Amino acid sequence: MSTAAAVRFLLLLLLSPLSLSIPESDALLNLKKSLSNTGALNSWVPNTSPCNSQDAWAGVMCNDGVLTGLHLAEMDLSGQIDVDALLEIPTLRTITLVNNSFSGPIPDFNRIGMLKALYLSFNDFSGEIPSDYFSKTLSLKKIELSGNKFTGEIPSSLAQIPRLMELRLDNNEFSGPIPVLAQKSLTSIDLSNNKLEGEIPESMSRFNLRVFEGNPDLCGTPVGTVCNQTTAQNDSNDNSNATTTASQAQNSKPEDKSFAGWIVIGVLVTLVALSVLIRSRKKKEERFDKLGKENLDEVVEVRVHSSNRRSVSSNHSKKSGSTRKGSQNGMGDLVMVNEEKDIFGMADLMKAAAEVLGSGGLGSAYKAVMGNGMAVVVKRVRDMNKMSKDSFDSEMRRLGGLRHRNVLTLLAYHYRKDEKLLVSEHVSKGSLLYLLHADRGISHSELNWPTRLKIIKGVAQGLGFLHSEFASYELPHGNLKSSNILLDSTYEPVLSDYALYPLINNTQAVQSMFAFKSPEAILYQQVTPKSDVFCLGIVILEILTGKFPSQYLSNQKGGTDVVQWAKSAISEKKERDLIDPEIAGATNSVAEMERLLHIGADCTESNLDQRMDMNEAIRRIEEIQE
Repeated sequence: MSTAAAVRFLLLLLLSPLSLSIPESDALLNLKKSLSNTGALNSWVPNTSPCNSQDAWAGVMCNDGVLTGLHLAEMDLSGQIDVDALLEIPTLRTITLVNNSFSGPIPDFNRIGMLKALYLSFNDFSGEIPSDYFSKTLSLKKIELSGNKFTGEIPSSLAQIPRLMELRLDNNEFSGPIPVLAQKSLTSIDLSNNKLEGEIPESMSRFNLRVFEGNPDLCGTPVGTVCNQTTAQNDSNDNSNATTTASQAQNSKPEDKSFAGWIVIGVLVTLVALSVLIRSRKKKEERFDKLGKENLDEVVEVRVHSSNRRSVSSNHSKKSGSTRKGSQNGMGDLVMVNEEKDIFGMADLMKAAAEVLGSGGLGSAYKAVMGNGMAVVVKRVRDMNKMSKDSFDSEMRRLGGLRHRNVLTLLAYHYRKDEKLLVSEHVSKGSLLYLLHADRGISHSELNWPTRLKIIKGVAQGLGFLHSEFASYELPHGNLKSSNILLDSTYEPVLSDYALYPLINNTQAVQSMFAFKSPEAILYQQVTPKSDVFCLGIVILEILTGKFPSQYLSNQKGGTDVVQWAKSAISEKKERDLIDPEIAGATNSVAEMERLLHIGADCTESNLDQRMDMNEAIRRIEEIQE
């Protein structure tokens, strides 16, 4: 057989399965069938497109119409995940199942060879993970398995992933030694609160104590404990054996050289065939070369082509509340309620390939960058029909008229009966939640004590403004949490998702607004402005301790109960033990940190009558000095 004929034959073999694969919509519907409690996936219906920019399926992440990820966080999903269905989506790169109710052994996600990010934190997965589980997922960059019940040793195959950047295995039951993870790309790791033992590998000594705490049998430089000679010798022997095995593998040769020659020829022919496919897909694959920032309220950047943006005359008269027409598929009008930044229309948003990232909090969101460089965030909210269209318009204009440096002002909105679009300016550094808990690559010297105090004071000032502007509301904010505190380039906080309680259907409000996690809401189905004070207290404790609050999680499985932790520490006079080690070094300010800790605890007082009001909380916060 000639080389050309061989190439054609191999191409036929390689391409035939692609032509037989089922549509990605059918693959997702098969996945849905394998899950339980799928109410959050009601938008997954037959005969529709998962990546349609106007009616995209919840949790489906797309890039220019190509399905790249599933972000199914906080949807109360359970069941047996159909990995075979996922294999029918060759462009799948990220899977997020954070804070659901999945249980049993880890699914066979390792069969998805091109996966780049896998987030399974805060479920009930259990059992051992095979040591070679990650040996075929060499494209992975981010792995998060926190807050499950995994046992056994940490899979040694993690060391084979060449460009691993983030690894979070905290709050499980992993035991045994830590494998040698020598990747220079690894900048974020958390192994805390397991049952690990032995010496911390030298390659991982660059990480601080925080990522190893909660493993009392570990020793080595990061934890400040000297290992005994027996432990060190055993570790040395293990590393020596591993080196010998690797050397033997490299030096081994097939005895049958002619057979080896045929293998080489076969490989070369296959490479020629594959190169044809690679050239055709190269540009598309480059989109997935780097993963963007991801958190509980994720947004992904999409670009609006400048040719689609309407030019705005410098002489244009800016009148608040003007309407810009959009001709995209009858989507209707985009109503500008704040034109201080710029004016844009529905076409500027809808002509872009929208990257919808599923439900987070009150709705899905995406970021769009206009042709002039202006970036906006569009939140797509359903279940917001408590008011008539005219009343809704009045509320939106009121939000668009707010001016405070710590409050995110609405720019525009779009109204349809079944959904609303709320458009606001993008804030550069993203959410406080992300910077505190996910972006471990950030220089923590930036999140020092003065910066954290600045954030807390700014949040308090923004809340004070909202409580003044919306004094008649039961919940002037209603959804204060770290994911709704955005930070600008100077770490000035900006509050989002506020004053929406009058607009949201009651059932949705109970499920999605953090004020309904307050004690009075849980016990008596009652919310008041003091519910915002409870939320403020959680944020204060979160910032001071650096811990992710369990109160944010729907099942409260995982994270740290910061309220009970603070209460116990105060009663035992051990407040200093709660302070994040990243800021505890500012010894001259520890007394002020402890005072602020007491304020956070008082804000979370379960007795509503004994809890301070917002003005008192702000007054006490303002008294704290750097």
